[in-house]
Amino acid sequence: MPVNAGKLIKLVVIVIGVIALNIVVFSPGFLGLKIGGNALSSALAVSLLVGSLLGVIYGVYTILVKKPEKHPIKQMITPEDYEAALRPYKRVKVLEADMDLALQQMDRLQKKQETLSTVLSQRFDQGGLSYQKFASITQEVYKLFYLNIRSILNRLSVFDEAEFESLMRGKSSRLSAQVIQEKTKIYNDYLSFVKNSINTNEEILLKLDRLLLEISLLDSLELGDIEQMACMQEIDSLIKQTKYYKQ
Repeated sequence: MPVNAGKLIKLVVIVIGVIALNIVVFSPGFLGLKIGGNALSSALAVSLLVGSLLGVIYGVYTILVKKPEKHPIKQMITPEDYEAALRPYKRVKVLEADMDLALQQMDRLQKKQETLSTVLSQRFDQGGLSYQKFASITQEVYKLFYLNIRSILNRLSVFDEAEFESLMRGKSSRLSAQVIQEKTKIYNDYLSFVKNSINTNEEILLKLDRLLLEISLLDSLELGDIEQMACMQEIDSLIKQTKYYKQ
């Protein structure tokens, strides 16, 4: 099984850490523990060696063998739920970069929401129609963003990493060219869907940036003016279009 650079670095860090710990503990110039000394020293030395071995074995298992956990998607509510579900897929080589970006986007969305809430509170009366209109559209954007994350997780829940890597390495050569082509198309569709959903979320973040900019430049607005704002129309169009394709 090939090891990507990120996994290799993690393995090297674990091994170096264990070696450094053992040098400190067993070196006469440091703690100087040894097997064959007094009973306490021998017991500690043996325990450390066994613990070091188990630590390395667990590290190798976690990085190279353990598969992403399947979180119950229907039960996800909070951003933390979605983050916990996405993070294990970073261990899948072909998905690592996309998962990194998706997690970064979630963090950026949270910050933009906080900024937008502050700006709206400063510009408008929270009981007014203008505030409610902006708050309503941003809540729809928030739902759409996590709808995309949920869709990604639904696709990844049936993504077979081992079969995909076998296909990419040409180990399915006994199959007919037509079957290989069809299987390749299916897996490319998985990856394209993930990338398209991430791109849609990037559009959402960009439109929120534009919305924040336009709001910050305005002193007051009537309800009709809000609906005519270019950024509001773009957001509304994106919401309707994406919901249509997700159905």
